[in-house]
Amino acid sequence: MVSTNSFCKNITFFIFVQAIAITPLIASSSLEHDQGHHDDNSRLSLWYKTWHIHAVNDLSNNKILLVHCKSKDDDLGIHNLIVGTEFNWKFRPRIFGGTLFWCYMAYDNFHAAFKVFWEDPSLYAKCDYGDCYWIARDDGIYLKNIPGK
Repeated sequence: MVSTNSFCKNITFFIFVQAIAITPLIASSSLEHDQGHHDDNSRLSLWYKTWHIHAVNDLSNNKILLVHCKSKDDDLGIHNLIVGTEFNWKFRPRIFGGTLFWCYMAYDNFHAAFKVFWEDPSLYAKCDYGDCYWIARDDGIYLKNIPGK
């Protein structure tokens, strides 16, 4: 015989699972861009979004750019980029926040270590809510500011 208490627990669990399963569908179906403005920068939609990070070698004189990127959980390896090439990866932010990626880049006797993705609305806007381009040039490393489409 099934007790009423067990039945209530099962129903509660079923409703909870359904709520988790349907939330992404509601979030994605209700997101619409409004003539170049990004209204989808709510916390919920950002952790369902796939982000792309690009490290680009735009150095002169055929200089090789060494790139080594990491997060707390992932070491993306060491990459030697020839001029005109890039190393890129994609990810989804952590559900409970705290997503952080950083890179070490070096060429000749110059080197830098810096964050390439962190949770910040101004970074989201510069990356047009999806693609962050870090470009190494002879005079420094720059984040390409991509205006909203």
